[in-house]
Parts: sequence; C-alpha cells; structure tokens
Amino acid sequence: MSRKGKRYKGAVELIERDKAYSPEEALELVPETSITKFDASVELHLNLGVDPTRQDQQVRGTLTLPHGTGKTQRVVVFAAGDKASEAMEANADEVGAEDLAKKIQGGWLEFDAAVATPDMMRVVGPLGRILGPRGLMPNARAGTVTQNVKQAVTELKAGRVEFRVDRTGNVHMIIGRASFATEQLRENLTAVLAAIVAARPSGAKGTYVRSATLASTMGPGIPLDVQESLAMTRSVN
Repeated sequence: MSRKGKRYKGAVELIERDKAYSPEEALELVPETSITKFDASVELHLNLGVDPTRQDQQVRGTLTLPHGTGKTQRVVVFAAGDKASEAMEANADEVGAEDLAKKIQGGWLEFDAAVATPDMMRVVGPLGRILGPRGLMPNARAGTVTQNVKQAVTELKAGRVEFRVDRTGNVHMIIGRASFATEQLRENLTAVLAAIVAARPSGAKGTYVRSATLASTMGPGIPLDVQESLAMTRSVN
C-alpha cells in the first residue's frame, strides 16, 4: 500500500461507520481527516431530490461566502473601452476582447472565473465548448454577464461562488480551507446551505436535500445529519 493509501486508511478510521455527524462534529473532524501536505480545501457535496433534466427543477445561484474560499480568485474580463478600464481598476487578472479569446483558444486557462459585458458575448460565444465544461462560461444568471464589471470582479475576488446542480442531482462546492477556524467554516457552510434552500425550484417534490457530505481534498467523506445542518439556515434571512 502506498504512503498516500496509508494516510487515507488512517483518516477513514477516524470516521464512525453509519453515523450522521452534526455540523459542528463534522467541521472539527475535517482537518483531522485531511491527508494532503498542502492546505486542503473543505468540500461540501449535496444530493438533491430534483430531476435536472427538467427546466422547472434546475438549481443554480451565486453567493459570497462570509470568509471566502481561502483562495484568491483569478478573474478575466471580456470588455472594451471604459468597461475594460473599470475591470483593470478592480484588479482583474486579465482584460481583453478578441485577443483574450484567441489566447484561450490557444490553450490558456489559468483563471477561475470569467466576466463579460453583454456586447462581448459575440466574442465569448465561440468559446462555449472550452469554457462551458469547466464552469467558466460567463452567464447572466450568475452575474458574470454584466455592465457592472467592477462590482462583479470585486465580488468574485472577495469570495463569491456559483453553485449548479449537475446531471446526477448533485451539487459540489468548496466552503473554505482545512486551516480555517471551525466557526469560519460553520458560517460558510450555513451561508451555502441557506442559498441552496432558497434556490429550491417550484417543481421539486418530496425531500429536497437527500444527503450532505463534508470532505477535505482527497480525504474521506464525513456524512452530515441533514436535519441538523438545515436547521442552521433558520437564522439566515
């Protein structure tokens, strides 16, 4: 067994079989089950009772985490003229139009989010096959196709994240780092769950959040008690 395998096995042994952990217990356990040598991400994985193939059961939205993700977002902006200047003032990592599109077509993808002004979608559109599968395509519903590029860039840099249900009814999100204080992770987790609950589609019937699991990067999953976890959202407006 590899060294990595031994670390993973040791982490698994810290998790009680068939137990659903309270949010506080799970958040305290996550750093202990981290098996990486770097500051691992803390991930939340949800299974929702929706049918993603139906338009009335789509789950998607954005929110700004109270304590960010622990990672500085690299943001590119498709804009020209005054809007390009606004993006640069907001510390966008790369700003351009056709030149930026050509760079991406050439294989450059060293960014975490992309913003575009509406008039630039003619340039961004052909990049859909590259950006779409990676979740990087600007989208009006996510607030990344906008005239207010300065606000969009500032929010993304501050920790704004997007969530979207996948084809199997799951949502995967990073809620912080293993080095975060438990309270910081709890507040981020609460904010995410509140946003997911608020995004419940009208077409969803029965149990909405079927399961919830926390894990560190490459670490074993820690099952959450769904009812206790959702109860935290009651304090969120």
